[in-house]
Amino acid sequence: MKTSMKILLALSSSVILSCGKQASDKLQPVENAALAKTEAAAALTWETVLDNSSFASYSAFEAAWNYLYPWGSDHNGTARMYGSSSDHNHIYLNAGILTIKAARINWNEGNSSSDPYLPIHYHSGAVHAKAQVLINDQFPEWEVKGDFQAPSVAGSWPAFWLTGVNSWPPESDILEFKGNATNWQNTFRTWQDVSSILTNVSSPGNWHNYRVWITKVSATDVNIHYYIDNVWKGMHVANFVGKPMYIIINMQMEGSSGSNGPAGDTYYNAKNIYVGRNRAW
Repeated sequence: MKTSMKILLALSSSVILSCGKQASDKLQPVENAALAKTEAAAALTWETVLDNSSFASYSAFEAAWNYLYPWGSDHNGTARMYGSSSDHNHIYLNAGILTIKAARINWNEGNSSSDPYLPIHYHSGAVHAKAQVLINDQFPEWEVKGDFQAPSVAGSWPAFWLTGVNSWPPESDILEFKGNATNWQNTFRTWQDVSSILTNVSSPGNWHNYRVWITKVSATDVNIHYYIDNVWKGMHVANFVGKPMYIIINMQMEGSSGSNGPAGDTYYNAKNIYVGRNRAW
């Protein structure tokens, strides 16, 4: 082979190798990003925060839940919440079921501390979980669900919801009936910026499952998926990243559910409350 041909072939091989290396260098960040994403997904570990045995006994309940609202006994409606380890007249357990009873009172107990224009007409119950929901890089996915028998009589206002620990909003309502068979699943970003999914529930006084699945999708935002009886009802986007939220079960009365509440006792039952999350590290 002529020397000139050898030189030409050597140069051509060098160019090909150089071009191949440049192409590889260009692909490498993309491949690394895909690999990192796969490894991150694989690293996620699902863990149970609250299992469905927390209503099995008062000791199990009091280890996982607190009585009343996080802020006290009153909130929005005309019911004042009562309950403690020594007072189970309005919050009690039986065979793994939590029952909240709202009873109308016939004496003047003054007005609600949350609204000076609202007189107290009922004694009822509220509980909130000791665990809190916090969506962030460490815990990017959460599930909160439970089975409920919810009253729908005019003036009853049962709820299963998440609300901000440090401020309001955030708020996510998983179950909320306002005196009829329509369930409201609401997301409050501000008091004016609210998204709602309204679903007519057949016989809400029978057992139904209400569920939310929350996923971090950006540095600030989450997708909130709402379900009833394992049927997806819709999704809201909200800026809830880094904002801890309480988990609350309560039965308020009147207020948004009407001003003529029932004269007798009203009952709200819950069981199989479950909270889980994905852990990144």
